[in-house]
Amino acid sequence: MPVNTTHPDYDAGLGAWLRIRDILAGEDAIKRGGEKYVPRLESQSDDEFAAYVQRGFFYNATARTLDGYLGLIFRRDPVLVLPDASSALHPVLKTFVNDVDLRGTTLDAYARHTVSEVISLGRSGSLIDWQEDEDRAYVSHYPAESILNWCETRINGRVQLSLVVLSETVVGSTESRPTDDPFVIDEVEQIRVLRLVPVPVTNSTVKMEQPVRPTYTVELWQRRPTGKGRNKDWQLVRSVTPRRRGQPLEAIPFVFHGPTHSRAEVEKPPIADLVAANLDHYRLNVDFKHGMHFTALPTAWVSGFDKGAELRIGATTAWVTETPGASAGFLEFKGEGLGTFEKALDRSERLMTVLGSRLLETQKRVSESAEALALRQAGESSIIGCLAVAVTASLNDVLRWVYWWHSTEALPEDVSPEHLRYELNTDFEAASLGANELTALVAAWQQGAISRDTLLHNLRAGELLPPARTNEQEVELISKDPAPVKPVSPAI
Repeated sequence: MPVNTTHPDYDAGLGAWLRIRDILAGEDAIKRGGEKYVPRLESQSDDEFAAYVQRGFFYNATARTLDGYLGLIFRRDPVLVLPDASSALHPVLKTFVNDVDLRGTTLDAYARHTVSEVISLGRSGSLIDWQEDEDRAYVSHYPAESILNWCETRINGRVQLSLVVLSETVVGSTESRPTDDPFVIDEVEQIRVLRLVPVPVTNSTVKMEQPVRPTYTVELWQRRPTGKGRNKDWQLVRSVTPRRRGQPLEAIPFVFHGPTHSRAEVEKPPIADLVAANLDHYRLNVDFKHGMHFTALPTAWVSGFDKGAELRIGATTAWVTETPGASAGFLEFKGEGLGTFEKALDRSERLMTVLGSRLLETQKRVSESAEALALRQAGESSIIGCLAVAVTASLNDVLRWVYWWHSTEALPEDVSPEHLRYELNTDFEAASLGANELTALVAAWQQGAISRDTLLHNLRAGELLPPARTNEQEVELISKDPAPVKPVSPAI
Protein backbone atom coordinates (compact mmCIF):
# COMPACT_ATOMS: atom_id res chain seq x y z
CA MET A 1 0.00 0.00 0.00
CA PRO A 2 1.22 3.58 -0.67
CA VAL A 3 2.36 5.71 2.23
CA ASN A 4 -0.68 8.00 1.90
CA THR A 5 -3.15 5.15 2.51
CA THR A 6 -5.86 6.38 4.87
CA HIS A 7 -7.59 4.62 7.76
CA PRO A 8 -11.20 3.46 7.12
CA ASP A 9 -12.42 5.65 10.00
CA TYR A 10 -10.64 8.61 8.40
CA ASP A 11 -12.44 8.00 5.12
CA ALA A 12 -15.76 7.75 6.97
CA GLY A 13 -15.26 11.00 8.87
CA LEU A 14 -13.53 13.21 6.28
CA GLY A 15 -16.74 14.36 4.58
CA ALA A 16 -18.26 15.54 7.86
CA TRP A 17 -15.01 17.26 8.88
CA LEU A 18 -14.81 19.23 5.63
CA ARG A 19 -18.48 20.15 5.90
CA ILE A 20 -17.94 21.48 9.43
CA ARG A 21 -14.92 23.48 8.24
CA ASP A 22 -17.08 25.17 5.60
CA ILE A 23 -19.83 25.88 8.13
CA LEU A 24 -17.40 27.51 10.55
CA ALA A 25 -15.75 29.49 7.73
CA GLY A 26 -19.07 31.23 7.12
CA GLU A 27 -21.37 32.32 4.34
CA ASP A 28 -18.79 32.73 1.58
CA ALA A 29 -17.48 29.17 2.00
CA ILE A 30 -21.02 27.74 2.07
CA LYS A 31 -22.06 29.60 -1.06
CA ARG A 32 -18.87 28.55 -2.87
CA GLY A 33 -19.93 24.98 -2.16
CA GLY A 34 -22.89 25.44 -4.51
CA GLU A 35 -24.75 22.18 -5.10
CA LYS A 36 -22.83 20.57 -2.27
CA TYR A 37 -25.15 22.36 0.17
CA VAL A 38 -28.13 23.55 -1.97
CA PRO A 39 -29.77 21.25 -4.57
CA ARG A 40 -30.22 22.85 -7.99
CA LEU A 41 -33.84 23.38 -8.98
CA GLU A 42 -35.07 21.63 -12.09
CA SER A 43 -34.09 23.30 -15.40
CA GLN A 44 -32.01 26.01 -13.68
CA SER A 45 -29.14 27.39 -15.73
CA ASP A 46 -25.78 28.12 -14.16
CA ASP A 47 -26.54 31.84 -13.91
CA GLU A 48 -29.98 31.19 -12.43
CA PHE A 49 -28.55 28.76 -9.89
CA ALA A 50 -25.81 31.24 -8.91
CA ALA A 51 -28.43 33.96 -8.33
CA TYR A 52 -30.60 31.44 -6.44
CA VAL A 53 -27.74 30.65 -4.05
CA GLN A 54 -26.65 34.28 -3.61
CA ARG A 55 -30.14 35.37 -2.57
CA GLY A 56 -30.04 33.08 0.48
CA PHE A 57 -28.71 34.09 3.89
CA PHE A 58 -26.56 31.79 5.98
CA TYR A 59 -27.12 32.28 9.71
CA ASN A 60 -23.97 30.85 11.28
CA ALA A 61 -25.42 29.45 14.49
CA THR A 62 -22.66 26.81 14.60
CA ALA A 63 -19.78 29.30 14.85
CA ARG A 64 -21.69 31.31 17.43
CA THR A 65 -22.25 28.20 19.53
CA LEU A 66 -18.57 27.27 19.29
CA ASP A 67 -17.61 30.73 20.55
CA GLY A 68 -20.08 30.29 23.41
CA TYR A 69 -18.58 26.94 24.42
CA LEU A 70 -15.06 28.40 24.36
CA GLY A 71 -16.25 31.34 26.42
CA LEU A 72 -17.65 29.01 29.06
CA ILE A 73 -14.55 26.82 29.32
CA PHE A 74 -12.15 29.78 29.36
CA ARG A 75 -14.35 31.95 31.56
CA ARG A 76 -11.70 31.29 34.18
CA ASP A 77 -8.00 31.05 33.43
CA PRO A 78 -6.67 27.47 33.36
CA VAL A 79 -4.71 26.37 36.42
CA LEU A 80 -1.04 25.64 35.80
CA VAL A 81 1.21 24.09 38.44
CA LEU A 82 4.94 24.06 37.62
CA PRO A 83 7.83 22.64 39.63
CA ASP A 84 9.12 24.86 42.43
CA ALA A 85 11.27 27.80 41.35
CA SER A 86 14.28 26.12 42.95
CA SER A 87 13.96 23.14 40.59
CA ALA A 88 16.34 22.95 37.64
CA LEU A 89 13.38 22.27 35.33
CA HIS A 90 11.43 25.36 36.35
CA PRO A 91 13.07 27.82 33.88
CA VAL A 92 12.95 25.24 31.07
CA LEU A 93 9.24 24.58 31.54
CA LYS A 94 8.58 28.30 31.97
CA THR A 95 10.11 28.83 28.54
CA PHE A 96 7.94 26.07 27.10
CA VAL A 97 4.75 27.52 28.63
CA ASN A 98 5.49 30.86 26.91
CA ASP A 99 6.31 29.23 23.56
CA VAL A 100 5.01 25.69 23.08
CA ASP A 101 5.49 25.33 19.31
CA LEU A 102 8.57 27.47 18.52
CA ARG A 103 6.20 30.05 17.02
CA GLY A 104 5.47 32.07 20.14
CA THR A 105 2.20 30.32 21.00
CA THR A 106 1.54 30.23 24.73
CA LEU A 107 0.23 27.13 26.47
CA ASP A 108 -3.15 28.78 27.12
CA ALA A 109 -3.49 29.75 23.45
CA TYR A 110 -2.55 26.22 22.39
CA ALA A 111 -5.11 24.80 24.82
CA ARG A 112 -7.83 27.12 23.47
CA HIS A 113 -7.06 26.06 19.89
CA THR A 114 -7.11 22.39 20.91
CA VAL A 115 -10.47 22.77 22.67
CA SER A 116 -11.84 24.54 19.59
CA GLU A 117 -10.73 21.67 17.35
CA VAL A 118 -12.22 19.05 19.67
CA ILE A 119 -15.56 20.86 19.87
CA SER A 120 -15.62 21.35 16.09
CA LEU A 121 -14.38 18.06 14.68
CA GLY A 122 -14.12 15.89 17.79
CA ARG A 123 -10.47 15.15 17.11
CA SER A 124 -6.94 16.55 16.86
CA GLY A 125 -3.43 15.50 17.82
CA SER A 126 -0.17 16.75 19.31
CA LEU A 127 3.30 15.55 18.38
CA ILE A 128 5.96 16.19 21.01
CA ASP A 129 9.41 16.53 19.49
CA TRP A 130 12.89 17.76 20.36
CA GLN A 131 14.59 20.80 18.81
CA GLU A 132 18.31 20.14 18.71
CA ASP A 133 19.34 23.73 17.93
CA GLU A 134 17.51 25.15 20.96
CA ASP A 135 17.94 22.05 23.12
CA ARG A 136 14.27 21.95 24.16
CA ALA A 137 11.02 20.10 23.59
CA TYR A 138 8.18 21.57 21.55
CA VAL A 139 4.72 20.57 20.31
CA SER A 140 3.23 20.45 16.81
CA HIS A 141 -0.55 20.45 16.39
CA TYR A 142 -2.29 18.32 13.75
CA PRO A 143 -5.99 18.75 12.87
CA ALA A 144 -8.19 15.73 12.24
CA GLU A 145 -7.81 16.00 8.45
CA SER A 146 -4.02 15.67 8.76
CA ILE A 147 -4.04 12.43 10.78
CA LEU A 148 -4.28 10.03 7.83
CA ASN A 149 -3.66 6.66 9.41
CA TRP A 150 -2.91 4.99 12.73
CA CYS A 151 -2.55 1.59 14.29
CA GLU A 152 -2.39 0.21 17.80
CA THR A 153 -0.50 -2.96 18.74
CA ARG A 154 -0.17 -4.91 21.96
CA ILE A 155 3.51 -4.83 22.90
CA ASN A 156 4.84 -6.41 26.08
CA GLY A 157 1.36 -6.65 27.56
CA ARG A 158 0.36 -3.05 26.72
CA VAL A 159 -1.66 -1.57 23.86
CA GLN A 160 0.50 1.13 22.28
CA LEU A 161 0.43 3.30 19.20
CA SER A 162 2.58 1.53 16.66
CA LEU A 163 1.88 3.73 13.64
CA VAL A 164 0.77 7.31 13.04
CA VAL A 165 0.78 8.85 9.56
CA LEU A 166 0.56 12.64 9.39
CA SER A 167 0.04 14.94 6.40
CA GLU A 168 1.77 18.31 6.39
CA THR A 169 3.06 21.04 4.11
CA VAL A 170 6.63 22.33 4.29
CA VAL A 171 8.58 25.00 2.47
CA GLY A 172 10.83 23.51 -0.21
CA SER A 173 14.53 24.18 -0.53
CA THR A 174 15.88 27.16 -2.43
CA GLU A 175 17.14 24.89 -5.21
CA SER A 176 13.66 23.45 -5.82
CA ARG A 177 11.96 26.81 -6.36
CA PRO A 178 10.44 27.17 -9.83
CA THR A 179 11.51 30.83 -9.97
CA ASP A 180 14.12 33.12 -8.43
CA ASP A 181 11.40 35.45 -7.15
CA PRO A 182 11.92 35.64 -3.33
CA PHE A 183 8.20 36.28 -2.83
CA VAL A 184 7.19 32.95 -4.37
CA ILE A 185 6.92 30.27 -1.68
CA ASP A 186 7.43 26.71 -2.88
CA GLU A 187 5.25 24.49 -0.69
CA VAL A 188 5.86 20.76 -0.72
CA GLU A 189 3.43 18.04 0.33
CA GLN A 190 4.98 15.87 2.99
CA ILE A 191 3.91 12.82 4.96
CA ARG A 192 5.46 12.11 8.35
CA VAL A 193 5.35 8.45 9.37
CA LEU A 194 5.78 7.74 13.08
CA ARG A 195 6.50 4.08 13.59
CA LEU A 196 7.39 1.66 16.39
CA VAL A 197 9.82 -0.95 15.15
CA PRO A 198 10.00 -4.05 17.40
CA VAL A 199 13.58 -5.03 18.22
CA PRO A 200 14.04 -8.39 20.01
CA VAL A 201 16.21 -8.17 23.12
CA THR A 202 18.50 -11.19 23.45
CA ASN A 203 20.10 -12.25 26.71
CA SER A 204 23.77 -12.78 25.83
CA THR A 205 24.26 -15.23 28.70
CA VAL A 206 21.30 -17.54 28.31
CA LYS A 207 20.95 -16.99 24.54
CA MET A 208 17.18 -16.69 24.72
CA GLU A 209 14.88 -14.03 23.40
CA GLN A 210 13.30 -11.66 25.90
CA PRO A 211 10.29 -9.43 25.28
CA VAL A 212 10.81 -7.05 22.36
CA ARG A 213 12.02 -3.48 22.85
CA PRO A 214 10.12 -1.18 20.48
CA THR A 215 12.11 1.61 18.83
CA TYR A 216 10.54 4.85 17.65
CA THR A 217 11.47 5.92 14.11
CA VAL A 218 10.39 8.83 11.91
CA GLU A 219 10.14 8.72 8.11
CA LEU A 220 9.60 11.79 5.90
CA TRP A 221 8.03 11.27 2.46
CA GLN A 222 7.56 13.99 -0.16
CA ARG A 223 5.82 14.18 -3.51
CA ARG A 224 8.45 14.74 -6.18
CA PRO A 225 8.54 14.39 -9.96
CA THR A 226 9.65 10.98 -11.16
CA GLY A 227 11.43 10.32 -14.45
CA LYS A 228 10.99 12.68 -17.37
CA GLY A 229 7.24 13.04 -16.98
CA ARG A 230 5.23 15.51 -14.97
CA ASN A 231 3.79 12.85 -12.65
CA LYS A 232 4.69 13.01 -9.00
CA ASP A 233 5.20 10.08 -6.68
CA TRP A 234 5.90 9.67 -2.98
CA GLN A 235 9.60 9.28 -2.21
CA LEU A 236 11.32 8.62 1.11
CA VAL A 237 13.62 11.61 1.71
CA ARG A 238 14.70 11.02 5.30
CA SER A 239 14.56 8.43 8.05
CA VAL A 240 15.70 9.12 11.62
CA THR A 241 15.62 7.47 15.02
CA PRO A 242 15.05 10.17 17.67
CA ARG A 243 17.05 9.69 20.84
CA ARG A 244 16.80 10.95 24.40
CA ARG A 245 19.99 10.88 26.45
CA GLY A 246 21.56 8.68 23.78
CA GLN A 247 18.79 6.05 23.87
CA PRO A 248 16.00 5.57 21.30
CA LEU A 249 12.43 6.18 22.44
CA GLU A 250 10.24 3.15 23.16
CA ALA A 251 6.92 4.88 22.44
CA ILE A 252 5.51 7.29 19.88
CA PRO A 253 5.29 10.78 21.47
CA PHE A 254 1.90 11.55 19.94
CA VAL A 255 -1.27 12.39 21.89
CA PHE A 256 -4.82 12.30 20.53
CA HIS A 257 -7.36 14.84 21.78
CA GLY A 258 -11.06 13.91 21.85
CA PRO A 259 -14.32 14.99 23.52
CA THR A 260 -14.48 11.96 25.87
CA HIS A 261 -11.07 10.26 25.71
CA SER A 262 -7.55 10.50 24.28
CA ARG A 263 -7.52 7.19 22.44
CA ALA A 264 -7.00 6.79 18.70
CA GLU A 265 -10.66 5.98 17.96
CA VAL A 266 -12.58 8.57 15.96
CA GLU A 267 -15.48 10.13 17.88
CA LYS A 268 -18.55 11.92 16.60
CA PRO A 269 -18.05 15.73 16.48
CA PRO A 270 -19.96 17.29 19.39
CA ILE A 271 -21.61 19.85 17.10
CA ALA A 272 -22.49 17.41 14.27
CA ASP A 273 -26.24 17.59 14.94
CA LEU A 274 -26.14 21.38 15.11
CA VAL A 275 -24.32 21.48 11.76
CA ALA A 276 -27.07 19.38 10.14
CA ALA A 277 -29.77 21.71 11.54
CA ASN A 278 -27.78 24.78 10.44
CA LEU A 279 -27.58 23.49 6.85
CA ASP A 280 -31.29 22.67 6.87
CA HIS A 281 -32.02 26.22 8.02
CA TYR A 282 -29.84 27.59 5.20
CA ARG A 283 -31.61 25.55 2.50
CA LEU A 284 -34.99 26.69 3.81
CA ASN A 285 -33.79 30.30 3.77
CA VAL A 286 -32.60 29.99 0.15
CA ASP A 287 -36.01 28.69 -0.96
CA PHE A 288 -37.78 31.36 1.10
CA LYS A 289 -35.74 34.20 -0.43
CA HIS A 290 -36.22 32.65 -3.88
CA GLY A 291 -40.01 32.72 -3.38
CA MET A 292 -39.91 36.27 -2.04
CA HIS A 293 -37.90 37.39 -5.05
CA PHE A 294 -40.65 36.34 -7.45
CA THR A 295 -43.76 37.01 -5.38
CA ALA A 296 -43.16 39.80 -2.88
CA LEU A 297 -43.42 42.75 -5.31
CA PRO A 298 -46.80 43.22 -7.12
CA THR A 299 -46.58 43.04 -10.93
CA ALA A 300 -48.65 45.44 -13.04
CA TRP A 301 -50.89 44.10 -15.84
CA VAL A 302 -53.02 45.90 -18.44
CA SER A 303 -55.66 44.92 -21.00
CA GLY A 304 -56.86 47.09 -23.90
CA PHE A 305 -53.86 49.43 -23.96
CA ASP A 306 -51.62 50.12 -26.95
CA LYS A 307 -48.77 47.61 -26.87
CA GLY A 308 -46.30 50.32 -27.88
CA ALA A 309 -47.36 52.75 -25.17
CA GLU A 310 -44.86 53.50 -22.40
CA LEU A 311 -46.57 53.06 -19.06
CA ARG A 312 -44.88 54.40 -15.95
CA ILE A 313 -45.84 53.78 -12.35
CA GLY A 314 -45.94 56.70 -9.95
CA ALA A 315 -48.14 59.35 -8.37
CA THR A 316 -47.41 61.90 -11.15
CA THR A 317 -48.42 59.66 -14.08
CA ALA A 318 -51.75 58.33 -15.32
CA TRP A 319 -52.63 55.52 -17.73
CA VAL A 320 -55.16 56.69 -20.34
CA THR A 321 -56.78 54.68 -23.14
CA GLU A 322 -59.78 55.13 -25.45
CA THR A 323 -60.39 51.40 -25.76
CA PRO A 324 -63.77 50.43 -24.30
CA GLY A 325 -63.51 47.77 -21.59
CA ALA A 326 -59.81 48.36 -20.97
CA SER A 327 -58.61 47.45 -17.51
CA ALA A 328 -55.47 47.38 -15.37
CA GLY A 329 -54.38 45.89 -12.08
CA PHE A 330 -51.60 44.22 -10.08
CA LEU A 331 -50.70 40.57 -9.75
CA GLU A 332 -50.12 39.78 -6.08
CA PHE A 333 -49.25 36.54 -4.30
CA LYS A 334 -51.92 35.19 -1.98
CA GLY A 335 -51.86 31.99 0.03
CA GLU A 336 -49.82 30.20 2.69
CA GLY A 337 -46.80 29.20 0.57
CA LEU A 338 -44.27 31.62 2.05
CA GLY A 339 -45.93 31.39 5.47
CA THR A 340 -45.05 27.68 5.48
CA PHE A 341 -41.40 28.58 4.93
CA GLU A 342 -41.51 31.12 7.75
CA LYS A 343 -42.92 28.54 10.16
CA ALA A 344 -40.29 25.99 9.07
CA LEU A 345 -37.53 28.55 9.60
CA ASP A 346 -38.82 29.31 13.10
CA ARG A 347 -38.87 25.59 13.97
CA SER A 348 -35.36 25.16 12.61
CA GLU A 349 -34.09 28.09 14.68
CA ARG A 350 -35.66 26.67 17.83
CA LEU A 351 -34.04 23.31 17.09
CA MET A 352 -30.63 24.95 16.69
CA THR A 353 -31.21 26.70 20.00
CA VAL A 354 -31.76 23.37 21.76
CA LEU A 355 -28.85 21.66 20.00
CA GLY A 356 -26.61 24.62 20.77
CA SER A 357 -27.19 24.14 24.51
CA ARG A 358 -29.36 27.24 24.73
CA LEU A 359 -26.47 29.54 23.97
CA LEU A 360 -28.50 31.09 21.12
CA GLU A 361 -31.77 31.38 23.01
CA THR A 362 -33.15 34.76 23.99
CA GLN A 363 -33.10 34.99 27.78
CA LYS A 364 -36.44 34.41 29.47
CA ARG A 365 -38.04 37.51 30.92
CA VAL A 366 -39.64 35.62 33.78
CA SER A 367 -37.65 34.65 36.86
CA GLU A 368 -36.58 31.06 37.46
CA SER A 369 -35.92 29.30 40.71
CA ALA A 370 -32.40 28.09 41.40
CA GLU A 371 -33.57 24.47 41.10
CA ALA A 372 -35.24 25.06 37.73
CA LEU A 373 -32.19 26.88 36.38
CA ALA A 374 -29.87 24.13 37.58
CA LEU A 375 -32.01 21.45 35.92
CA ARG A 376 -32.21 23.40 32.67
CA GLN A 377 -28.41 23.75 32.53
CA ALA A 378 -27.54 20.28 33.80
CA GLY A 379 -27.45 18.61 30.37
CA GLU A 380 -25.34 21.23 28.64
CA SER A 381 -22.97 21.53 31.61
CA SER A 382 -22.40 17.78 31.63
CA ILE A 383 -21.47 17.85 27.92
CA ILE A 384 -19.12 20.80 28.25
CA GLY A 385 -17.74 19.51 31.53
CA CYS A 386 -16.98 16.06 30.11
CA LEU A 387 -15.19 17.65 27.15
CA ALA A 388 -13.16 19.95 29.41
CA VAL A 389 -12.12 17.01 31.60
CA ALA A 390 -11.11 14.89 28.57
CA VAL A 391 -9.03 17.67 26.98
CA THR A 392 -7.46 18.45 30.37
CA ALA A 393 -6.31 14.81 30.59
CA SER A 394 -4.86 14.78 27.06
CA LEU A 395 -3.09 18.13 27.56
CA ASN A 396 -1.53 16.74 30.73
CA ASP A 397 -0.30 13.79 28.66
CA VAL A 398 1.41 16.32 26.39
CA LEU A 399 3.00 18.07 29.37
CA ARG A 400 4.20 14.75 30.78
CA TRP A 401 6.01 14.09 27.52
CA VAL A 402 7.59 17.57 27.61
CA TYR A 403 8.68 17.12 31.23
CA TRP A 404 10.06 13.67 30.43
CA TRP A 405 12.17 14.96 27.53
CA HIS A 406 13.98 17.28 29.95
CA SER A 407 14.03 15.09 33.08
CA THR A 408 15.67 11.87 34.18
CA GLU A 409 12.43 9.90 34.67
CA ALA A 410 12.56 6.47 33.04
CA LEU A 411 9.11 6.71 31.39
CA PRO A 412 6.62 9.51 30.68
CA GLU A 413 4.16 7.64 32.90
CA ASP A 414 6.51 8.26 35.83
CA VAL A 415 5.75 12.00 35.66
CA SER A 416 2.96 12.61 38.19
CA PRO A 417 0.61 15.58 38.70
CA GLU A 418 2.86 16.64 41.56
CA HIS A 419 5.58 17.36 38.98
CA LEU A 420 3.41 19.28 36.52
CA ARG A 421 -0.32 19.90 36.19
CA TYR A 422 -2.69 21.83 33.92
CA GLU A 423 -6.44 22.12 34.48
CA LEU A 424 -9.17 23.67 32.35
CA ASN A 425 -12.17 25.29 33.98
CA THR A 426 -15.16 23.03 34.65
CA ASP A 427 -17.24 25.57 36.59
CA PHE A 428 -19.50 27.28 34.07
CA GLU A 429 -21.75 29.24 36.39
CA ALA A 430 -21.02 32.73 37.70
CA ALA A 431 -21.04 32.12 41.45
CA SER A 432 -19.39 35.20 42.88
CA LEU A 433 -19.91 35.56 46.63
CA GLY A 434 -22.05 38.44 47.83
CA ALA A 435 -21.35 40.57 50.89
CA ASN A 436 -23.76 38.60 53.09
CA GLU A 437 -22.30 35.21 52.11
CA LEU A 438 -18.75 36.48 52.66
CA THR A 439 -19.62 37.85 56.09
CA ALA A 440 -21.30 34.58 57.08
CA LEU A 441 -18.30 32.50 55.94
CA VAL A 442 -15.78 34.61 57.85
CA ALA A 443 -18.00 34.54 60.95
CA ALA A 444 -18.31 30.74 60.75
CA TRP A 445 -14.51 30.44 60.54
CA GLN A 446 -13.98 32.82 63.46
CA GLN A 447 -16.42 30.84 65.59
CA GLY A 448 -14.70 27.53 64.76
CA ALA A 449 -17.62 26.12 62.76
CA ILE A 450 -15.47 25.59 59.63
CA SER A 451 -11.74 25.18 59.08
CA ARG A 452 -9.45 27.69 57.42
CA ASP A 453 -9.08 25.39 54.38
CA THR A 454 -12.86 25.23 54.01
CA LEU A 455 -13.03 29.02 54.18
CA LEU A 456 -10.36 29.42 51.51
CA HIS A 457 -11.99 26.75 49.34
CA ASN A 458 -15.28 28.66 49.40
CA LEU A 459 -13.53 31.93 48.66
CA ARG A 460 -11.87 30.32 45.67
CA ALA A 461 -15.15 28.81 44.47
CA GLY A 462 -16.76 32.21 44.90
CA GLU A 463 -14.11 33.73 42.60
CA LEU A 464 -12.54 35.88 45.31
CA LEU A 465 -9.22 34.03 45.19
CA PRO A 466 -7.13 33.12 42.11
CA PRO A 467 -7.90 29.49 41.16
CA ALA A 468 -4.21 28.56 40.82
CA ARG A 469 -3.22 29.81 44.27
CA THR A 470 -3.07 27.06 46.91
CA ASN A 471 -4.22 27.45 50.49
CA GLU A 472 -0.62 27.34 51.71
CA GLN A 473 0.39 30.13 49.32
CA GLU A 474 -2.55 32.26 50.45
CA VAL A 475 -1.67 31.79 54.11
CA GLU A 476 1.97 32.67 53.38
CA LEU A 477 0.90 35.86 51.61
CA ILE A 478 -1.34 36.79 54.56
CA SER A 479 1.54 36.30 56.99
CA LYS A 480 3.77 38.62 54.95
CA ASP A 481 1.21 41.41 54.78
CA PRO A 482 1.27 43.98 57.63
CA ALA A 483 -1.78 44.01 59.88
CA PRO A 484 -4.38 46.54 58.72
CA VAL A 485 -4.40 49.74 60.73
CA LYS A 486 -7.66 50.35 62.52
CA PRO A 487 -9.11 53.83 62.06
CA VAL A 488 -8.79 56.07 65.13
CA SER A 489 -11.95 57.78 66.30
CA PRO A 490 -11.52 61.57 66.54
CA ALA A 491 -11.38 63.00 70.06
CA ILE A 492 -14.40 64.95 71.16
